Amino acid sequence: MNESFKISIDRAAQAPLAVQIHRSIATAILDGRLANGVRLPSWRDLAAQLGVARGTVRVAYEKLADEQLIVGMGAAGTRVIHNAPRAPAAGRLPEATPLPALFPDFERPPATFQMGVPAQDAFPFSLWSRIMARSARAAAAAPVSYPDPRGHIELRREIAAYLALARGIQCEPSQILVTSGYAGALGLVLRALELDGHKAWLEDPAFILTHIALEQARVAITPVPVDHDGIDVAAGIRLAPDAAFAVVTPGQQAPLGLTLSLERRLALLDWAQARQAWIIEDDYLSELQLRGRAAPALASLDRQGRVLHAGTFSKTITPALRLGFLVVPPQLAARFGDVAAALAPAPAASIQRAVASFLAEGHYLRHLRRMKRLYATRRDALASCLAARIGPGMKVHANGGLAVLLDLPDTIDDVAVSHQALPFGLAPVPLSPWYKGARRAGLLLGVTNVDPGRIATDCDRLLALIAAHG
Repeated sequence: MNESFKISIDRAAQAPLAVQIHRSIATAILDGRLANGVRLPSWRDLAAQLGVARGTVRVAYEKLADEQLIVGMGAAGTRVIHNAPRAPAAGRLPEATPLPALFPDFERPPATFQMGVPAQDAFPFSLWSRIMARSARAAAAAPVSYPDPRGHIELRREIAAYLALARGIQCEPSQILVTSGYAGALGLVLRALELDGHKAWLEDPAFILTHIALEQARVAITPVPVDHDGIDVAAGIRLAPDAAFAVVTPGQQAPLGLTLSLERRLALLDWAQARQAWIIEDDYLSELQLRGRAAPALASLDRQGRVLHAGTFSKTITPALRLGFLVVPPQLAARFGDVAAALAPAPAASIQRAVASFLAEGHYLRHLRRMKRLYATRRDALASCLAARIGPGMKVHANGGLAVLLDLPDTIDDVAVSHQALPFGLAPVPLSPWYKGARRAGLLLGVTNVDPGRIATDCDRLLALIAAHG
């Protein structure tokens, strides 16, 4: 039941206890505190909570059922079935969606061009379901004790082995912390290194969620321009030489898809060592590079212990896992473990066990190989379709990430176009909000869930919306 809903009974009142219980539940259903489909406690459980006889609760429930406010559904329990429209309870605020500009609609199937979600039609659901079921049983049968807040040891071992093979990072499981996605890793770094209120370099453009997280931590952000070689380290030194840390996406710059050059990587590491600054490496796509082999991680070049490497399984398996990881330098492992134990322990054990099995049994690397081929085909088809249809002032870029970038004339409001596309099942991401310096209008079009049979129709619809703003 809704935690804000409480049943109060007064044994000194004239109204019988069954009437008081009925009245409390009925009122909560009618004013919206108990929504349609909510499961109510059993007679036994509610009677125990209230300290009354089970028969008293049964009488209240039978009256609610007679009024068609609840229904008994056997093993599924007793549930609210009231569907009549009702006004919100007095003093209750309407539900607000977190970060609506970034996540317009949670828990919906992916729309065409949506970024950040893997292909729905190519995910190995049957295999994953079997692994999840097996892992859930193993987690349920495990000894009843507090799990390691750094993460399940088998998963941390598998991540360490994967990073050595695919990303060139040599690390011990003790340096790895399993987190609630990239956001959990970033929050852990900010807290453990006490970076709140400090100065930081951030690529311009950069991931919007990183902007928001740093602003919430009162970090003084210096946008550092990005060119064809990645973040301009010399510009960063010129703009903010005393920054305490930098957040970068060297593998595939978000959102432009560029790879940080070796010269810039070494310059960035030299700056961090000279200033005793930290580098947060957001390796959001791991080795999911669609052109050639992915460059080794920046952390693989770090010999001074200045890089913290953050990865995630959201783009490669599913964002529903809310599972990521953080690799910290050896000298920071104990400190991060303590902070994780107190403030940010690893997610559910069953999920961790499932991912560990997916890695250990070789499914993960095979899945990545299949997805690379599929995404490359869909990216090329989308880029070709757009290139054949775009008007003046537009340009198509397919630089290796999981999105095709469509440059627009500066007179076009890319944010407005993206909003107007949503009712048509299209979810292009506007480029301009990713920038804090000079504005650049464009649309980022995710390739993972492009339907080959609808590419032409979807491109025509999108370009018509753009033309209406021209």
